[in-house]
Amino acid sequence: MFTGIIEEMGTIENIAKGAHSAVLTINARKILEDVHIGDSIAVNGVCLTVTSFDHERFTADVMHETLNRSALAQCKRKSPVNLERAMSANGRFGGHIVAGHVDATGQIAGRKQDDNAIWIRVEAPPEVLRYVVEKGSITIDGISLTVAAVTAHDFSVSMIPHTAEVTTLGSKKEGELVNLETDIIGKYVEKLLHPQEEKKETHITQAFLEKYGF
Repeated sequence: MFTGIIEEMGTIENIAKGAHSAVLTINARKILEDVHIGDSIAVNGVCLTVTSFDHERFTADVMHETLNRSALAQCKRKSPVNLERAMSANGRFGGHIVAGHVDATGQIAGRKQDDNAIWIRVEAPPEVLRYVVEKGSITIDGISLTVAAVTAHDFSVSMIPHTAEVTTLGSKKEGELVNLETDIIGKYVEKLLHPQEEKKETHITQAFLEKYGF
């Protein structure tokens, strides 16, 4: 579990591609201070497992499903990535509950300066937008952000200078893809309010139909 508060930007050092998978080698510093094999690290909002590491880098496997559902497939050597270690039980909860399980990708549709802030407009599919609410939380490339506006086709966030400086979102351009994860609470609420309807067994028989004139 993560909070969406980025700890540092790392760099893709190498991508070893398989038929439908990949192994990423990522340069980092801060997050390696207490890393262990098997630890979870969010890379642009995607929860990956550390398979090896040294004092300058770590590696992680990326499976077929992850490449299909996220923008990690578009990463190249030297691409910057947002990094966050799994949430510590004794730390401050600075963002919101982030699972690191990307729902879909969105596309940067607009950027504009507003005094010291930058407005980012992101086009997203309907299955994502149904869970996006104004003043609610959303994760963009692993960054916990507050939704400022929502339409039928997109949503907007306003980014402070600090976020632009310490994450990859500050350099994202129109047309680029980003990983999106909506607030998990909304998904659970929907599931509880609208459970899947169970198929009801029928007890209608031939004898029943004949009895009532059918």
